[in-house]
Amino acid sequence: MISVQGVSKQFGDYVALDDVSLEIRDGSLTALLGPSGSGKSTLLRIIGGLETPDSGRIVIHGDDATNVPPQKREIGFVFQHYAAFKHMTVRDNVAFGLTIRRQPKEKVAERVDELLKIVGLAGYQKRYPSQLSGGQRQRMALARALAVEPRVLLLDEPFGALDAKVRTELREWLRRLHDEVHVTTLLVTHDQEEAMSIADDIAVMDNARIEQVGHPRELYDNPSNPFVMGFLGEVSQLAGRLVRPHDIAIAAESVAGAHEAMVSRVIHLGFEVRVELMLTSGEAVSAQITRTEADELEIGSGDIVWLRAAGNSTLEAI
Repeated sequence: MISVQGVSKQFGDYVALDDVSLEIRDGSLTALLGPSGSGKSTLLRIIGGLETPDSGRIVIHGDDATNVPPQKREIGFVFQHYAAFKHMTVRDNVAFGLTIRRQPKEKVAERVDELLKIVGLAGYQKRYPSQLSGGQRQRMALARALAVEPRVLLLDEPFGALDAKVRTELREWLRRLHDEVHVTTLLVTHDQEEAMSIADDIAVMDNARIEQVGHPRELYDNPSNPFVMGFLGEVSQLAGRLVRPHDIAIAAESVAGAHEAMVSRVIHLGFEVRVELMLTSGEAVSAQITRTEADELEIGSGDIVWLRAAGNSTLEAI
C-alpha cells in the first residue's frame, strides 16, 4: 500500500498540494484525475521521490519513504515523452535498468525477451526507437520500467502525446497488462474516459486538494460535490439541480413534478439522440435519449414537452 499522509507543497507563492492524504491499495490501478494545475503530477512526483514535500509523509509498503531517494524506492516511471535512448536498440533500452545493476547477461536477456512478449514487441529487439510508432515506443517505455521489477509503477499522462485512436488502444492494453503483472500502479490523467475505463479507483483532484476517492461507478453515481459530478461527465441544470443528461426523462404530456420546456434542436448521433431544450425560465437544458425514445416521442424544434429527473444522481446547483 502507498499512504500519502497530510502532504503539502508550494512553489514560491503557488500552492501545488494542500494537506493531501490518499491510500492506494496494493495491486490496484489508481488514477489521479483532474484539470491542469490541480496538483496531480506534483503528487505523483512526490510519491516517486522526484519532489520533496514541505510537510507530510509518504509511506510505501509500511516504510517511510519521504526522504528516500528515487532510485531506492523500487519505483518505475513512465512519462508522456518516452525518453528513449535513440542510439540503443529496443532490447538495449529495455535492458538498461538491469544492465546498470550489473545483472547477469543471461538473466537480462531472459527478462527482456519475457517483457517484450508481454508488451507485444517480440521480434522488435533489434529495431531502434525511430523505427517504432508512437504507441510502440510507449510500450517499450513500459517494458523498460517493468524490467527492474518495481514495487510501484508511476505513469504521468503516458498516452498524452498520441492520437485518440492509439490512446484508446493503449489504455485497453494497459488494463490487460496490469491484470497480468499486478504491479501497484498510479496513473495521472486529465482524460475522464481514460480513468473511468481502466482504473480500479479514482482520486479526483482540484485546486491542490483531493475532492473524492472511490470506484469509478461510485464517483459517477454518487459524486460528493458539483465539481466531481461535472468533471466525470456531462451535466444539465434542471430547476436548480444538477442532473445527468441521460437521467432526464422527456414526456409529450404534462406529468406530476415535471417542468415545461420547448425543444430547441434534436441532434441524431447514431445510437443516441441529444435534445436541446429551453425551460420557461429561459434556462437551457440538454437531454440524452435513445433512438427508440426519440421515434416514439416524434418531437421536433418548437414542440412543447415536459422534463423530470429520472435518475438518482442529482446535486443542488451552486
